Amino acid sequence: MTIFDCRLPIDVRKWLASSPHRSESVESIFARNIQKKSAIGNRKSAMTKVLRIIARLNVGGPARHVVWLSQGLKGAGYETLLVAGVVPPGEDDMSYIAAEAGVTPCVVPQMSREVSPKDALTIWKLFRLMLREQPAIVHTHTAKAGTVGRVAGLIYRWLTPSALLGKPRACRFVHTYHGHVFHSYYSPRKTRLFLAIEKCLARLVTDRIVVVSHQQLREINDNFRVGTPEQFAVIPLGIDMSVYADWERRRPIARAELKADENDVLIGIVGRLTEIKNHKLFLEAAARLRKLTNSTVRFLIIGDGNLRGVLDAQTKSLGLNDSVSFLGTRKDPENFYPALDIVALTSLNEGTPLTLIEAMANARPVVATAVGGVVDLLGQSQRESDGYALCERGISVRTGDAEGFAHALAHLIEDEEMRRDLGTRGLDFVKQHYAKERLLADVSELYAQLMNPVTVKTAARSVKEMPNQGITSP
Repeated sequence: MTIFDCRLPIDVRKWLASSPHRSESVESIFARNIQKKSAIGNRKSAMTKVLRIIARLNVGGPARHVVWLSQGLKGAGYETLLVAGVVPPGEDDMSYIAAEAGVTPCVVPQMSREVSPKDALTIWKLFRLMLREQPAIVHTHTAKAGTVGRVAGLIYRWLTPSALLGKPRACRFVHTYHGHVFHSYYSPRKTRLFLAIEKCLARLVTDRIVVVSHQQLREINDNFRVGTPEQFAVIPLGIDMSVYADWERRRPIARAELKADENDVLIGIVGRLTEIKNHKLFLEAAARLRKLTNSTVRFLIIGDGNLRGVLDAQTKSLGLNDSVSFLGTRKDPENFYPALDIVALTSLNEGTPLTLIEAMANARPVVATAVGGVVDLLGQSQRESDGYALCERGISVRTGDAEGFAHALAHLIEDEEMRRDLGTRGLDFVKQHYAKERLLADVSELYAQLMNPVTVKTAARSVKEMPNQGITSP
């Protein structure tokens, strides 16, 4: 892990001293950059430089995504420098994923999720980093990194003598929406401000906008009017399917670890314990479910976050102490998904939730609120009943409907054959559409289009004419 800083303050030095990851001194970074400059001609001819920026490597799908891209695109001729902020206290750090993949992030300590006076310093440092690295492509991920990264990119693109002649630096800018903050996150005033900023950045500096589902495309471009149709590319997420290949063998082992009897029904929810994940709905549905089934049901909450104490208190107030277990953060999804009988998701807002893709990769049936890319994952509604909709690959429920969620869970609990059928359909679907290899190929193709001005102008095709998978452009 490298720290991009001219002079490290004391608090950052203390953070470095306690970090379990390897770090380089600032002097060594500067020396390395000088050496790189001497070989820049060879590098340009061999590899295309990509600067990939994310706000923080906290637990969640985006952290895995950027690490996989940084590692996997080497074989396609793209040399990536991954840039990230520091994971704040109270959030679980996922930097170990980068270490395991052999990816060394460059850390900008001032980059944080929240709006801060330090954002100006972050923009300055990212601008200087662009000057040093001279990337051909800057690819930002998540909202905050997308803002500070593209503002720095706007300065980098135009702060050059050739700009006086109308020739800015030849650097392409891409932003990926893993989700969006245009509802359910902030106050109406702050949301309007963020939306206005996104519209400006899309118009002024962004060459391509990547969304992870067609539903997300409809929300961001059609509903919120961010960007133009020609800017968008739909590139679904991808996962390493080989990790989950032997879920059937792992299932009895995982259930034994959780001390689950053969007839126990285990319902799990996986994700950060934050407001947007809406775990309170999960607990409310669990309380209502007791009146709808005689089966022995256990509820497992996997993850951690700032709402742990609040949710623990809610569990006690609902009388669920004996049936709800908080398992904390787990680094081995391949070892707990197989134990579950049903996977739940209660979010208020999502991009495409990695937890549902992983659940389907383990042939687990899912019940989820119909938000964001969940709609594309579950497929078309087949029939509706008792506040929920049975879809092709799972069951969807209206946001905030605890009664409907409870009825959906009860339906699956009592119908084991349906659980198997939905699990099989989900597994077949993610195998076909969400493999990591497809993700890498799609992003590589997008970058190739960006580096070729002719293909950039001719790449746009109608979403209606494209399959609902892989890279598509409206």
